Amino acid sequence: MTVLDDIIAGVVRKTSEREAQVSLDEIRRRAAAAPDAKDVISALRDVPGAVSIIAEIKRRSPSKGDLSDIPDPAHLAQIYEQGGASMVSVLTEELRFKGSLEDLAEVRRAVDIPVLRKDFIVTPYQVHEARAYGADSILLIVAALEQPALISLIERAKSLGMTPLVETHSRLEVFRALEAGAEVIGVNARNLKDLSVDRRNVDEVIDVIPADVIAVAESGVRSARDVLDYALAGADSVLVGEALVTSRSPLEQISDMVSAGSHPALLTDRKKRVRDAGDKAQ
Repeated sequence: MTVLDDIIAGVVRKTSEREAQVSLDEIRRRAAAAPDAKDVISALRDVPGAVSIIAEIKRRSPSKGDLSDIPDPAHLAQIYEQGGASMVSVLTEELRFKGSLEDLAEVRRAVDIPVLRKDFIVTPYQVHEARAYGADSILLIVAALEQPALISLIERAKSLGMTPLVETHSRLEVFRALEAGAEVIGVNARNLKDLSVDRRNVDEVIDVIPADVIAVAESGVRSARDVLDYALAGADSVLVGEALVTSRSPLEQISDMVSAGSHPALLTDRKKRVRDAGDKAQ
């Protein structure tokens, strides 16, 4: 069993426990009553520079262990927004990441920018649950889903007004995401089987994402320089977690990363940006 398989098994068990307390019909009702979801596409694309930043709230990771207590996720989200983040990602998985749906709800009330529920979503219940707690986007991992399920969950999320971030790890998975109707595709440098990080994976995969689809680089970001490197590799947006939650000054850190993404040297035309970077390297 891989790390991903083990995490999903725990997620399915915890989801079943929540559904036993709040039925699917009730969570559907709560989702329908929630305020309309915010426009994720515009938030990620309509930024002053070439690359937007998705700032993450994460207490723990399976690979690094405890990262930060984060007693007030709403306050941290406000710092991210103040620093120029275009979206806030909130880990809600309990067993491995020490997250919660309450974190998601608190963050949604605290900021005006879109909020992503980052979890291992494999059931329709979780999609409605995300909307009920205020999510504007959800993470869907291609490696965790058969194609019919991926298509179904993307369609369900869109029907609720959300725009899923569909995570991939290979070119084949990008093609699956596109076939399923993804409008925002993430390329993760982290191998979910053994949790190793290889940023070259982003370089090798992201170029097959069409220019009209938002490409998000995930994992391996430690500094503003890394944001710049991912931008040159072809990212439209960069998701940053560990570097922010472990920083002594998250406001300064997020501000530096936002500035890197809006560097004057970066062209907003992603394909031309990548071609120019390749020409300079030769």
